[in-house]
Amino acid sequence: MNLPINKQTVLITGAGRGLGSAISKSFHREGAKVIINYRKSYESAKRLSDSLGDKAILIKGDIRNKEEVLQMSKELSDQKIIINTIVHNAINDYKFNGEQRKKIDEIDWQDFQNQIETSQKGFLNLLNTFTPSMRKENFGRFITVGTNLFQNPVVPYHDYTAAKGGLLSMTRTAAIDLGQFNITVNMISGGLLKITDASKDTPEEVFDYIKSITPLRRVTTTDDFSDAVLFFASPWSRAITGQNLIVDGGLVLN
Repeated sequence: MNLPINKQTVLITGAGRGLGSAISKSFHREGAKVIINYRKSYESAKRLSDSLGDKAILIKGDIRNKEEVLQMSKELSDQKIIINTIVHNAINDYKFNGEQRKKIDEIDWQDFQNQIETSQKGFLNLLNTFTPSMRKENFGRFITVGTNLFQNPVVPYHDYTAAKGGLLSMTRTAAIDLGQFNITVNMISGGLLKITDASKDTPEEVFDYIKSITPLRRVTTTDDFSDAVLFFASPWSRAITGQNLIVDGGLVLN
């Protein structure tokens, strides 16, 4: 069984703002039911939900906390909502500003831990909680959001890059366990996107530089990235799992 996007119910973590909001809009445009997960961004998440109408559902939950993820699952089950697809987009609060980042001799392990808690522990909580129903339905799609920085750390954001590198490993190992149940696990990796909450503090000259060295001669937008996410949810990717698709205008040639 391979469900078309317009028959899927998609849970998007960290969907209240930025890239998560754009991903929600892309799935909604293609007819999916969208579950908008948020942790703190209630106002923006509510505006998004209202704008998408009846096929959008708002749900609060900190994915770092397994009990909260289980509660999210229970709330959805009580409404007889079965999740087919999960986009793990949430990150811990972060600002991409190379001039203000912590250097390797300044950064603490807690900075790494803060990113790992959301990227890796959060993903594990999602896998633990939602995989059983996907196995029962013999269909599921997990899509993680990575970064091209672990291929080309042009700006060494140490904690963020390490957390996403570990998430790529989890994406690949989970794909091996879950493939037999028609559940695919893939990653989409972008570069610096224009503009998200995390990149809004990035100096304009950085965007100009990226534009100048990218084959497409433009900076990838959240809409560009979000539309690419649809591929891994669609029937056209049914034979693809454990992969990392880089969506950055060709800046990193993989």
